[in-house]
Amino acid sequence: MGLLRFYRNIIPPQITIYQRVEMQELKVALQAAKAAGKIIMKYYCSNYEVKDKSPNNPVTTADLEANRKIQEIIMDNFPNDGWLSEETKDSSQRLKKSRVWIIDPIDGTQEFIEGLSQFAVSIALVECGSPIVGVLHNPATNEIFNATSDGGSFCNGVPIECIGCDDLKQASALVSRTEKRKGMLENFVPILGNLHYIGSVAYKLGKLATGVSNCYFTVQPKNEWDICAGDLIVREAGGVVLDGNSQTINYNERNPKKPAGIFAGKPKILYGLIEHYNKLQN
Repeated sequence: MGLLRFYRNIIPPQITIYQRVEMQELKVALQAAKAAGKIIMKYYCSNYEVKDKSPNNPVTTADLEANRKIQEIIMDNFPNDGWLSEETKDSSQRLKKSRVWIIDPIDGTQEFIEGLSQFAVSIALVECGSPIVGVLHNPATNEIFNATSDGGSFCNGVPIECIGCDDLKQASALVSRTEKRKGMLENFVPILGNLHYIGSVAYKLGKLATGVSNCYFTVQPKNEWDICAGDLIVREAGGVVLDGNSQTINYNERNPKKPAGIFAGKPKILYGLIEHYNKLQN
């Protein structure tokens, strides 16, 4: 299906001018995500250079090339917007912008290196601290998740929705392979029905929005580029993304690293999970 036909199918004729603006941004974000995906798949399970930015924080040729392509496409179309990306040196100039693009060219680089199809391109547009456009693309699985504010969430053009659960002990959660390996999730095993260990924060949030599981949580700090696009996609799918104080998250802040404890899903199931997490911190 061509993009024009796709948008005609999902955009009601009575949408506002503001929503039409968002759809133009979504079109560009989708273009950038797909272009980045092609670059990533050129290197996936092939040869490329790997460097360590810091301990357990690798970057590859694919990350850097995908980042350049995303930046080229987005900034050519919206040169007055701000920019925050994991693979670009940060600039305080973004703090003066009302609109900022927040990017992770490959969220789940470790999984990419291992040849696991659990990673995603993450592209979000934030206005006044809140995401208004979000796109996640896993080129290895041919999945594209996208959302605009008040426009719903979609996976490959099909509407998606989070699913709830009334009992934590019956709930399933998408959680980190790394946190499992470090023994950081053992205290959650007794209170949850099932824990599914997969890579990439962004990819987990996208899958959560499709209803494959009831919640997502992490007990380690995360950066804005890890969660921003997924935050909007989960929200537009009927869920929420909260911090350890049960508050929604603001973006384009001076320090893009968020404190430990991020939770996503339907509100009812999250409150019990957050309460348990906070008891463990005392």
